[in-house]
Amino acid sequence: MTQRNPLPQARRRHRRAQVVALCLLACPLAHAAGVKVEIRGVDEELRANVLAYLSFERYKKGGADLNADTVERLHNRVEREVQSALRPFGYYEPQVESSVSDLGHGDWRITININPGKPVLVANIDVRVDGPGESDPLFQRILQHLPLHDGDRLSHAAYESIKSDLQRTAATYGYLDARLIRNELVVDPPNHKANIALELDTGERYYFGATGIRQDVVSEALVRRYLRYHEGEPFDLTQVLRTQFALDDSQYFSNLEVLPGDPDRSTHIVPVSIHADPSRRHRYSFGAGYATDTGPRGTFGFEDRRLNTRGHSFSVEVQAAQVTKYRLQSRYNVPIGDPAVEKLTLGGSVEQRQLADVTTHTLSVGPSVTEVTGSWQHVWLLSAMRTTSDLPLGAELLPGAHTDRLLVPGVDLASVPKGYLGEALFEHPFFAELRGSHSSLGSDSNFIQLHLQAERVFHLGRKWHLLLRDELGASLVSGFSQLPTVFRFFAGGDNSVRGFAYNDLSPTEAVCTQDPTTKQFLRNPDGSCQKVDQFIKVGGKDVITGTVEVIRDLPKNLGIAAFFDYGNAFDSFAQLARHCAPVAGLQAQQQQCASLQYSVGIGFRVRLPVLTLGVDIAQPLSTSLRWDANAQTFRSVHPGPRLHINFSPKL
Repeated sequence: MTQRNPLPQARRRHRRAQVVALCLLACPLAHAAGVKVEIRGVDEELRANVLAYLSFERYKKGGADLNADTVERLHNRVEREVQSALRPFGYYEPQVESSVSDLGHGDWRITININPGKPVLVANIDVRVDGPGESDPLFQRILQHLPLHDGDRLSHAAYESIKSDLQRTAATYGYLDARLIRNELVVDPPNHKANIALELDTGERYYFGATGIRQDVVSEALVRRYLRYHEGEPFDLTQVLRTQFALDDSQYFSNLEVLPGDPDRSTHIVPVSIHADPSRRHRYSFGAGYATDTGPRGTFGFEDRRLNTRGHSFSVEVQAAQVTKYRLQSRYNVPIGDPAVEKLTLGGSVEQRQLADVTTHTLSVGPSVTEVTGSWQHVWLLSAMRTTSDLPLGAELLPGAHTDRLLVPGVDLASVPKGYLGEALFEHPFFAELRGSHSSLGSDSNFIQLHLQAERVFHLGRKWHLLLRDELGASLVSGFSQLPTVFRFFAGGDNSVRGFAYNDLSPTEAVCTQDPTTKQFLRNPDGSCQKVDQFIKVGGKDVITGTVEVIRDLPKNLGIAAFFDYGNAFDSFAQLARHCAPVAGLQAQQQQCASLQYSVGIGFRVRLPVLTLGVDIAQPLSTSLRWDANAQTFRSVHPGPRLHINFSPKL
């Protein structure tokens, strides 16, 4: 860097005071034991850089005691240090006034008043790219989005970022002989102007050469399908790194290295070498957690990562929870196409679930094919299912156990990040699943169902975040009783409408009163209840839920949140317009309260690498209807606040 004309001597006035001055509330303070530093006259960005340059700050952090002689010596450095701190921001002629106050007991206050003065402006900036790569969009993008322009205040950081962007782009994308042939920053402080000239000669671009592979874990053909590049393509270091990530995520290898070799300057070729050792073949996993939805829960998993050299794998997982009962699931995975993101899976599961007041037992088995196109992952699947729903014997419509045998084709569609390589994702901004079944496939039920979920976080500044979450589900079925319980929708709970219990929002079905003498359920000739003992929640054909949540970050990975939730599950979107009110007599048996329910609340968040803890308190805003069996009528109740806890270590 070239600089013309010496910097004019800034004016300085030192003042030593022996009395304590009142602190101006508007002045930011950087406080530590023994020393208080006040900086006035500059914005937060400049202030932070001044503090970084001040010897007083370094002494504070070191914890050293300051006597009068040391304070005087450090005070004499203030002007020079402030000048050095402001120069990178284009202020070459600041006026600095500083004073020191002895507060007694070894405490000192340093007050620095700064007038940055007139800034140096960029008179002319000339950035060029020459050579074979001058028209490459990678460099053109840099030239079209320069952080400095004629007339801008000079910023040394912006100047350095232009240089580093040019050099980094050249080194990353194969211009390995690139060099800066001009690199000038000429500053004229008296005239408050600066001229910038940068010129990069790209040299010839290099290309991928042969890839050598040293490993005996899986077949070499499978390893080559993980490569993110091909021989003869322009060299791109990001694709070398992505190859390393893809191979690492396969879990076949340990001590994996994917390294570019020495470039051949005559042929402009860069070879690549891959070396890997086998990873541990068998993996066992254990997990435990708690949530108000599930109660205590635990997980045990086993995985055989390499059944053969073709990369087949097998896994089995057992989950158990106090509320949601158990689930045993196994998968046999076969890599296909691009093995990083595509696979054929043969899966099977056995589970018992408690869906509100209905217990279900489900056995399913079938294949699925997972593929990724652009930013979308789609899973094509076919499941053969046997599912049994257990309702009370007095249920009005489907008393006792009811079994459905189904053949269910479907497709899942999920958004994935750009450059996705198959790594586990804890959430998707958008997720959709389509399921269906028909008697022509040998199924006991005819239905088609669409379920959509969307979630997005907007960052409102450095510490504020806005979370929007929505869910929509709809089913087309000839008769509600034909829709198996495992495919019905429920709402309420930790990740739904807080303020209501897990699966608490749902259409209901009457349970007839049982005669205490004959033990028979009191029914009319058409099967309806003469007298209703209770209403049970059995799920709905459709669902709508949503969340609006504002989160404020706090120090030490903590956070607080305020939220508004809404939603319900129902049997028809038309029910949303129905007014829910207490109804007496036989009409009560047909009452379906399906209006949207609302709640508000506050929450506390703890975010750690291996721990996620959420504690929310939510208050429903609407009244609920509770069945009074003695009066044979619904009564309005006002639910109180509800605590939601989600605590789960990631093991």
